[in-house]
Amino acid sequence: MDKAAQEFIKFREIIALLRNPNGGCPWDIKQTHKSLKPFLLEECYEALEAIDSNPGALCGELGDVLLQIFLHAQIASETKHFDIGDVVEQISTKIVSRHPHVFGDVKAGSAEEVKQTWEQNKKKSLKADQSVLDSIPKSLPGCARAFRLGEKAAALGFDWPDSTAVKGKIEEELGEFLAAPKGSDNHTEELGDLLFAIVQYARKEGINAEDALAQACSKFQERFRKVEIIAGEGIKSMSLEQLEELWQEAKK
Repeated sequence: MDKAAQEFIKFREIIALLRNPNGGCPWDIKQTHKSLKPFLLEECYEALEAIDSNPGALCGELGDVLLQIFLHAQIASETKHFDIGDVVEQISTKIVSRHPHVFGDVKAGSAEEVKQTWEQNKKKSLKADQSVLDSIPKSLPGCARAFRLGEKAAALGFDWPDSTAVKGKIEEELGEFLAAPKGSDNHTEELGDLLFAIVQYARKEGINAEDALAQACSKFQERFRKVEIIAGEGIKSMSLEQLEELWQEAKK
């Protein structure tokens, strides 16, 4: 047995012990699928943060994500729904079936072809009243959800031919947003349409809009911090013109 298999079994036993009513951890014992939801989300975000800014911490952060997976599997095993073996078996079966160009005789010459084959195979496995878009969580951040919706639709051929075509859609949606009565439901709806179109333009340009917005937020945060440092205690009494001067100084 190799190290990975040994550690897998050892970790499964650790989690089972934590959940054991006789001698386990009171906190772990009381957890449910629902109570663990925020922790799973938090650990995923911390792993993403490590990828972006602290690669050395990624191993540990992935371990924290794995902990959440094992906890959910252990809880399910206690009610005889499934166990960690079923989790691994299901994802293994899915990966093999979705990669016929690796495990079968289908040919794929590019990453784009692979993506299209993946989505087409997923479509075949759906029931008549299901959509390939149903698998995209509604709880995703807005930009990420819009990106994935456009990406999945594009894999089945529903897409703009190029980014220039999307640019025209952005101009159209901007006009409709500016024309809508301020404060109305239509105004909000038109803003949503505009933002959706911008995300699709980014996708066609090979840019992840969620990442781009996160970078813009970080840049704004860092520059505004410099403005606060320069201005000191007097920042609240400064005029907008004075603050703008400090902003330009911070940008340099």
